[in-house]
Amino acid sequence: MNAIKKIRFQFAGVVLLALVSGLIAYPKLVSFAPPVERFFSQAKVNLGLDLQGGIHLEYAADTTDLDTSKRDDALQAAVDVIERRVNAFGVGEPVVQLSRSGSESRIIVELPGVKDVEEAKSMIKETPFLEFRELAGPEAEAQIDAANAQSQETAGKILENALAGSDFTELAKTWSRDPGAKENGGELGFAKSGSYVPEFDAVAFDPNFATGSVHPALVETTFGWHILKKLDERSTSAADGGEGEEREVNIAHILFPKYAIEDFPQLRYKATGLSGKNLKDVYVDYQSQGVGSPQIALRFDEEGTRLFADITSRNVGKPVAIFIDGEVVSQPTVQAEIRDGQAVITSNFTLAQANAEVKRFNEGALPVPITLVSQQSIDASLGRSALDQSVRAGIYGLAAVSVFMLLFYRFLGFIAVLALLLYSAMLLALFKLSIFTPFPITLTLSGIAGFVLSIGIAVDANVLIFERTREELSFGKSMRKALHEGFRRAWPSIRDGHFSTLITTIILIGMGTGFVKGFAIILALGVLLSLFTAVVLVRIMVNFLFADWMEKRPWILVTPKKLDTPKN
Repeated sequence: MNAIKKIRFQFAGVVLLALVSGLIAYPKLVSFAPPVERFFSQAKVNLGLDLQGGIHLEYAADTTDLDTSKRDDALQAAVDVIERRVNAFGVGEPVVQLSRSGSESRIIVELPGVKDVEEAKSMIKETPFLEFRELAGPEAEAQIDAANAQSQETAGKILENALAGSDFTELAKTWSRDPGAKENGGELGFAKSGSYVPEFDAVAFDPNFATGSVHPALVETTFGWHILKKLDERSTSAADGGEGEEREVNIAHILFPKYAIEDFPQLRYKATGLSGKNLKDVYVDYQSQGVGSPQIALRFDEEGTRLFADITSRNVGKPVAIFIDGEVVSQPTVQAEIRDGQAVITSNFTLAQANAEVKRFNEGALPVPITLVSQQSIDASLGRSALDQSVRAGIYGLAAVSVFMLLFYRFLGFIAVLALLLYSAMLLALFKLSIFTPFPITLTLSGIAGFVLSIGIAVDANVLIFERTREELSFGKSMRKALHEGFRRAWPSIRDGHFSTLITTIILIGMGTGFVKGFAIILALGVLLSLFTAVVLVRIMVNFLFADWMEKRPWILVTPKKLDTPKN
């Protein structure tokens, strides 16, 4: 590939990069093509609390009663408890993080989009509920039987409608509880005999079951009650163009589920009054002096000891379920009545599993007391106003810089403006695409400040290059040689300036918190992208757009700088 082809190929890459970045950054550019606009609109900037409004809460964690060696684990467990509780409320992009300042530990909670601060506080401070439950007995079975009777009765009524000529597809979409076939109107596709459970299979392949008809009776299986309609039938070999004995049928069905008590732990077990507040300690123990399999040891307080003794005395040989926030985490079987308030849960635990279970048990109550020390409610309109003002400031700043570059550097200024637009589009595209990665970038006001500052850094790199070029032109060198020397001589200054800024941002990211860290992260991204834009993209654009006729019109390229220096 010769030099000209190489330059053209590189410039095509820049154009493609600009096109993709521009569409991701501003999809409305292709509003005339709605499908394309919708595709690029999937990527959105993740706005921080200060831009979209919400609630900021700060809790002080008291760890004075804990051993020093246990404080970090307890604080992290408290953060996990709060995060789990916040996530349960479906808050989008919540932030729960630990902040330390000297000997004080704070838990920061940010809830974007939440308006009711009292609800948010109760949601966080409420103690996660750990409780022990015992089998509910016949009353739970009666509820399940009633539900099954209702399901069968409804199935019977829908069968009557189907037999009367109602649209089977619509009935399936409305009533079927088979998620795999519901959207297809209950159609299961062609299948061979033996593909279904025996009761279903016997009816589906009954030679008396005519194609296009609805079976006149409900078909009961372990999954529930089915209404069947035979859509089509064929032989396997016929599908291959021949005759054969093996048959395939295409069945549509409407499923009404049959419930089992095992499917409803909340019904299967009833409360006993023993909860996480009665646990004094939970830890990993070993069955044989530290050489056996790990097990989970429990120790109750006085009230818990009494309750646990009552529970175990009436449930010997039966399971007792342990729930956290309504979810079953363990169902150990009671081996004997326990009166000393101590118990163990044995299973084929690995040490990691046992530690994880102990952590979950400890989450049954906040491991450290927390006190709300600061709260701030940010109105969404204020956040939107701040965002609009920040964006407006960025546009004005970009416009002012563009005018300056065009006046002082002319053609090279024009290249710099293009590079700045491309740089801004690429950085915005990075923000949007980050939501598809494990490390989404949240844009805050401080982040916008970092963004705007990075524009200045990007301009500074171009100024260094162009000033070196002006100097080379003043020495009487040709334009091409002056441009080459301009890039070469500016590189050490650009490199050192960018690297020193990067070092600063790395320190801020490592030691800063909250807004400071957000500012540093976006500034670091901007610096890296600025380096790439100034050194690579600007050079490619200059090489492609530069023309020989400019040699006779040096004022087009850049304002010449006169120096009393001998010509090289």
